[in-house]
Amino acid sequence: MKYSQFCPIAKATEVLGDKWTFLIAREILMGSSCFSELQRGLGTISTAVLTERLKSMAENGLLVRRKLTGKRGYEYFPSPSCKELEPIIISLGDWGMRWAKDNLVDEDYDVELLMLFLERSIVCEMLPGPQTVLQFEFSDLKTVRQWWLVVAENRVEVCAKNPGYDIDVYFNSTVRIMSDVWLGHKSYRSAIDNGDLSIVGDIALTRTVSKWLACTAFETAA
Repeated sequence: MKYSQFCPIAKATEVLGDKWTFLIAREILMGSSCFSELQRGLGTISTAVLTERLKSMAENGLLVRRKLTGKRGYEYFPSPSCKELEPIIISLGDWGMRWAKDNLVDEDYDVELLMLFLERSIVCEMLPGPQTVLQFEFSDLKTVRQWWLVVAENRVEVCAKNPGYDIDVYFNSTVRIMSDVWLGHKSYRSAIDNGDLSIVGDIALTRTVSKWLACTAFETAA
């Protein structure tokens, strides 16, 4: 994409304006470095498009590409210019929270993306003991209705199959309700009071859920 203008906004858009570029930068800045990790966070992107975008971003100095030792493929890391995009991406998210939230449609509510964001939102130091296991059941899904988060040794793992551990907290809702709670469109309390969300388990955990399962960092609309 070329605008043939010396305006810095035009030149920046030539680098950042392609579809998926901002979302790839979001994933890189969130710590994804391998191709499979990026695909997980980007959902519907094709392998060919992701490969092309990563190549283009590396050529434009946004990413540092390193060959995987003893393996096929590359790892990708944010360059200084990519790191400078972080406050811009956060501001873009804040803008989206205020002005684009009404554009959400049913197909936007993806359970795999929700579980990824919930995984990233666990505040490990707020959970007691060596391991905490959370089970989520989404009543609106026809298949793969149950998902788990296993928190151990300050690491969080998403499981689509029962990991076989005792459950500390059970969540029951729809994908949309749980997403709206994470986005801050609904509070935990209002979703529970309306019967849209059920949280059952150790009372010390259920009473403090908002402290150890944080909502989005983006600013909600006033």
